Amino acid sequence: MAEFTLELNDDQKQVRDWLHGFAADVIRPAASEWDEREETPWPVIQEAAKVGIYSLDFYAQQFFDPTGLGIPMAMEELFWGDAGIALSIVGTGLAAVGVLANGTEEQIGTWIPQMYGDANDVKVAAFCSSEPDAGSDVASMRTRAVYDQAKDEWVLNGTKTWATNGGIANVHVVVAVVDAEVGSKGHASFIVPPDTPGLSQGQKFKKHGIRASHTAEVVLEDVRVPGHCLLGGKEKLDQRLARAHERAASGGGERVKNAAMATFEASRPAVGAMAVGTARAAYEVALDYAKTRTQFGRPIIDNQGVAFQLADMRTQIDAARLLVWRASWMAAAGKPFESAEGSMSKLYASETAKKVTAQAIQILGGNGFTREYPVERMHRDAAIYTIFEGTSEIQRLVIARTLSGMPIR
Repeated sequence: MAEFTLELNDDQKQVRDWLHGFAADVIRPAASEWDEREETPWPVIQEAAKVGIYSLDFYAQQFFDPTGLGIPMAMEELFWGDAGIALSIVGTGLAAVGVLANGTEEQIGTWIPQMYGDANDVKVAAFCSSEPDAGSDVASMRTRAVYDQAKDEWVLNGTKTWATNGGIANVHVVVAVVDAEVGSKGHASFIVPPDTPGLSQGQKFKKHGIRASHTAEVVLEDVRVPGHCLLGGKEKLDQRLARAHERAASGGGERVKNAAMATFEASRPAVGAMAVGTARAAYEVALDYAKTRTQFGRPIIDNQGVAFQLADMRTQIDAARLLVWRASWMAAAGKPFESAEGSMSKLYASETAKKVTAQAIQILGGNGFTREYPVERMHRDAAIYTIFEGTSEIQRLVIARTLSGMPIR
């Protein structure tokens, strides 16, 4: 177990500087164009693949960093560049985490490489959990998976929504109900391989922010996948369902792992790091502007009304980063989130990003409200952090229930 430290080692600093350079030289110059186009920035993803950023090896190295800081450090730098493009680069990671959290070693080795492709043939993946009537309330999920024992196949039917890379992905990871009697404990995750009949893209959403990231519905109509596409395998699923039924019958006992929640728990500090990156970018623009913009014969940073805002912005960003690093280190060290530290980090960083980007617009005044300056786009992008992968309200609920000892359903 790595000791907790606030000092990055030499290797981490080298990776951080490399990512920062890519964000500054490749992502930022393309940010405005792809935000306007509202399309997946395939050329930028390919550039990321060519230099090794968009690859299984890179994310594996960061994921298995013993300090836990590899992933949050990478997320902060990429999202400092631009949230929409960065999400297109890292969006595949949520599907990969879904496989890592629930899959067997064979499934991990088989499917995660297919999610990325290679520099000459870039692929993306999608994690499909939310539904039109089941966002934060995963217990209301309606997508069903029925086992066809004669063919050793699972048949999936339903509609997923808000899926990053949904419909354009090479590999889809789909969460579905296999046993409705035990609520969210009766969910399982499935791999839908490339070109599987019955899977199609539904509505593509035109969004307020992160517009360079593809978000769409995924429609499943009698989608048949082989038995080995059930993440974790059927024996493990049957054992888990049996425990869930025993617990339901006894009215308590052992808590049973939920596939979708396991993925979100693992990814929340990473989302917090994304928010930190966006907040930091907006703060830096505002700071530079305040030092060079003159009014009444002096830089506006000489005014306490501006200077104090910048002081608060920087303090909140640093506090958010510390919460993210703590949760990431705890996860890597195998320490349980006894006070919902993962949710704390996501909650505070998300709210900080919204607040800091709004303050940046205020400091830039009328210029901040135009697309000539990036803080307008950053503010639109920041709005998503308090919504996706668990709204701020849900994070507060998770934290409160964890502190009180109440079950998180």
